[in-house]
Amino acid sequence: MLFDLPPEETLYDALLARSTDYEGSAFVCVKTTGIFCRLSCPARKPKRENTIFVDSIGTCLEAGFRACRRCRPLETAGGKDAIVDDLMRALDAEPERRWMEGDMIRRGYDPSTVRRAFKRHLGITFLDLARYRRLGAAARQLADGGSVIDAQLEAGYESPSGFRAAFARLIGEAPAMTQGRELLYADWMETPLGPMVAVADEAYLHLLEFHDRRGLPAEMERLRRRTRSSIAPGRTPPIEQIKTELMAYFKGESGAFNTPLALSGTAFERQVWAKLQDIAPGQTRSYGDIALEINTIKAVRAVAKANGANQIAIVIPCHRCIGSDGSLTGYGGGLWRKQWLLRHEGRMAELFSEEKR
Repeated sequence: MLFDLPPEETLYDALLARSTDYEGSAFVCVKTTGIFCRLSCPARKPKRENTIFVDSIGTCLEAGFRACRRCRPLETAGGKDAIVDDLMRALDAEPERRWMEGDMIRRGYDPSTVRRAFKRHLGITFLDLARYRRLGAAARQLADGGSVIDAQLEAGYESPSGFRAAFARLIGEAPAMTQGRELLYADWMETPLGPMVAVADEAYLHLLEFHDRRGLPAEMERLRRRTRSSIAPGRTPPIEQIKTELMAYFKGESGAFNTPLALSGTAFERQVWAKLQDIAPGQTRSYGDIALEINTIKAVRAVAKANGANQIAIVIPCHRCIGSDGSLTGYGGGLWRKQWLLRHEGRMAELFSEEKR
């Protein structure tokens, strides 16, 4: 997230000086207020430990931060064109709406023109901006103890039947047995963070991902090729077991996962994943910490890449990996989910600690 930005100390100095040098290319998210600002914002400055610096508005919104009303980071310093002005007003009036290209056409705009205008002025498309606002709202609802179904609707899951149709498209038609090999089976489960897809054979869990992860279709295809098997809708003992364990996890009753896993990564990736599983709920590690533990201090980026290659979300807790400065870093399921998971596990750890006392 920070590869193209200066060191965070430089950015924090720019924030204190209200510098305009990074206008449009760097933003600060304030953990204590849930707000993100330009570095030139005139508001009172947060403490260093409460800041996260990112390079895009989309990252701020996806992580659940709201735009500051003083410096208005959604408005560019050089002004906007009429299309951006009009659609931003429309979005402010209906932030919960699921905007589609047809809505732009009905307002007299060409979707490709809108896309270019928003990318030019805000670095993010209008539809992505609207989606991130819904996701951010859903994350805040869940963090505040809101209704799961309400949060799912906010995030855009209109109905169970709608998701079942998307799931069927992902899995495809039930296949015939191929090459005499055992089929893999896939099923889905509802969670407070939206549906998850699990793929397993009769003995091992091969994949567990949030259904809207952008790379999920490619992951499914790689799994088919690697195992030389087809995937059919269905349940197996590992799927039943992981559903039970996830239910206990989301209820805050247990952070333990004992479902047998099929880990198909390289030896290095499996070494990183093992270190991730050593991180207890309520704790975090940086990529550098893990690199030190496996004596690869020069391979921090390799550790980050192995972290991203994990296909078994939550069970192999890549969400517990954070930046060396304590900031949230990329997460395939979305930063808003990562934020929720860490808060949930923090509360779980506190509860378990009180019970031991």
